[in-house]
Amino acid sequence: MRKLRPLLAAALLVTTFGALAVSTPAAASLPTAAVALGDSFISGEGAGAYQPVPDLNGVAQGFPGWSAPNSNPFFCHRSGNASINQASLPGISARFNLACSGGQPFDIASASASRAKGRQVKSQLDQLRAVAQTHDIDLVLIGLGSNNSSFTFGDVAAECANRFIADAWTGWWEFWAYINGPINQNPCTANDLATPAEVTAATAETASAVRQILTTLAQIDVDGQHRVVFQDYTNPLPFDVLASLISEDGREDDRDKFRDLGAERYAAGCPIHRASLSPGHGFSTNLGTLVRSVHTTMSAEFPGRDLVYLNVQQAFNGARLCEVSANPATALATPVRVMDGPSGVHLTSLAGKDKIAIKRYADTCITYFQTCQESWHPNASGHAVLGQCLAGAAATVNRTVACVRSNGIITVS
Repeated sequence: MRKLRPLLAAALLVTTFGALAVSTPAAASLPTAAVALGDSFISGEGAGAYQPVPDLNGVAQGFPGWSAPNSNPFFCHRSGNASINQASLPGISARFNLACSGGQPFDIASASASRAKGRQVKSQLDQLRAVAQTHDIDLVLIGLGSNNSSFTFGDVAAECANRFIADAWTGWWEFWAYINGPINQNPCTANDLATPAEVTAATAETASAVRQILTTLAQIDVDGQHRVVFQDYTNPLPFDVLASLISEDGREDDRDKFRDLGAERYAAGCPIHRASLSPGHGFSTNLGTLVRSVHTTMSAEFPGRDLVYLNVQQAFNGARLCEVSANPATALATPVRVMDGPSGVHLTSLAGKDKIAIKRYADTCITYFQTCQESWHPNASGHAVLGQCLAGAAATVNRTVACVRSNGIITVS
């Protein structure tokens, strides 16, 4: 971001491009831009105010209806409330959100539509090149790694929530009900979420994609001055649920069938076994390690480039779902919510529902994933916090910073 750091930018320009000691006339004539690349935690999934997204032919696609294929570009869920849009970024004239919910490293250089479950959008690098035609790119936010060819955040979240719901409503002997066959009723373990080998493979896959981003930026940014922020992930769930959500009618979640407790946790937004929470935080920590490792590797491969690692794993402290309140409206993340068919109406309560109804709701999420894909993502308030984190990372002189929420105050250091 040239206007925030003129001396640093000038030094980088000399270091990286030698003779080009000042901005070129072309660069001076272009408006500055901040660009977001990556997956759902960057696109704004869960934050609402979703904007039309261009398809492979460049035609903007608005909301296509809840029963439309999940591959529709609109379900990239690029939010007007995403952190890139809420961050205070002095000197930036325009902001471009090119991230896509469900985005994988593959989608950086290739059209997402060319892989299984991909969306009908161009590669993010092709979209980035288009931005560079009209703007001087000064800041790039990258959020990448939670989805890859080994595991995806959406699958992990759905697996653990479905296990809990199945355990709460259906006896182990009653599994006749689900589209894809019986669902495991056991709490998720660390290896259920991502094995060490899968994390290693995902790290290499992400590094390859980020390498392509940095190489492309060097080719298309007219003045070569840009900061790249590598953001990791924050867990939407607590380390343990509130005391009021531990048991109901003397039943905890370590026995067969506990419908009232299941309904209570669903209403609060955290339908998950308590025993799954620790592995979930381990998964988040692994994602942080993945992003930090990619930042370290790229810093070594691209010396002199302005690369910052932004750790946001503590950005939601005290405001995770079921952490200090059973009211999900007080949290910084979206609760798990399903529909009864692609109706457009999310169910806020499962109280009094029988297992036939539960089956129908679960099958809706499987058949029409867009009806539940917002679950456990930062909401608009959460993205406002992440915007503060990004603003701090954009202005810092450090290469590694942590964004921490403590007593409602956000600090970046």
